[in-house]
Amino acid sequence: MAEVHDLLQEHGRQHVLQLDMDRRVVDAAAAYLTDEDAGLGFMYSGWAQAPLPHKKQPDSAPWQVRTDRVTLLVEPGRRTLPNGELQWIGVPYGSRARLILLYLQTEALRTQSREIELGKSLRDWLKKMNISPGGKTIADVREQALRITRCRLTFEVQQAGKSALVQQLIVDKALFTEDGEDSSGGQLLARTKLSETFYDQLRRHPVPIQESAIRAISKHSMALDIYCWLAYRLHVLQKDTPITWKGLHAQFGAGVKRLDHFRDTFCAQLNLALAVYPEAVVKLSAVGLTLVPSPPPVEPKRTVVTFPRSR
Repeated sequence: MAEVHDLLQEHGRQHVLQLDMDRRVVDAAAAYLTDEDAGLGFMYSGWAQAPLPHKKQPDSAPWQVRTDRVTLLVEPGRRTLPNGELQWIGVPYGSRARLILLYLQTEALRTQSREIELGKSLRDWLKKMNISPGGKTIADVREQALRITRCRLTFEVQQAGKSALVQQLIVDKALFTEDGEDSSGGQLLARTKLSETFYDQLRRHPVPIQESAIRAISKHSMALDIYCWLAYRLHVLQKDTPITWKGLHAQFGAGVKRLDHFRDTFCAQLNLALAVYPEAVVKLSAVGLTLVPSPPPVEPKRTVVTFPRSR
């Protein structure tokens, strides 16, 4: 994938677009290479190993991802309607849910606080991620925020023959009011608050990523997942590590029944992820993907986060 970056730097975007290359990959690589904003983002490492769904699930259905290392269970929340009935909300999904979560996690580590400013700060950040916060878009953002507020997570991690189980809410306070007069159906609140358990896990296990990379692929949820996974895995490997198509399908393809359909989609989304991670080295084959030890997308000296001592 480094080829597209070399071609862009040598010949420019217009020339490369005339070649037989996926336009989405060329555009993502060009956007990344010309982006001068060196902002950092952070996410909890659990998301790099077991992601949210890409598409809407039935409102009452839980979401589960099971791999050799991690099991994620996302349980949908419910709310009480004016008539007293309980309504399922559904689990968060898609690229916008991922971007909202990235904002919350990044701000929490940047400010070293569970309390996170919303309002103009969130709107400005979404705009920076190429998501215009108006009209249908803000309604979609509100829906994903509601799902994030109401859902419950369970991460079970297997390591060295031992199992660690973490059950948690993501936030303790809503992002939007659930009644409002604006077109989105609710007003964005001034601030929210990460749950203590989720914040603690984020502080212990953060994955640094480049905001410029996220910005270039912000509308592609699987590409976002693959990029974050590579950012988490590649730089800690000691040797080439093969992963079968079955293993990749379990992690990234939950909800896609046929392996051949998943393989085609994964390859296209992998190319998008590699377009914004030039240092990454991977090898595709008939049996799967081999991860090759590679530099991280963010230099270690830029990822130091200092936390106050607990009292």
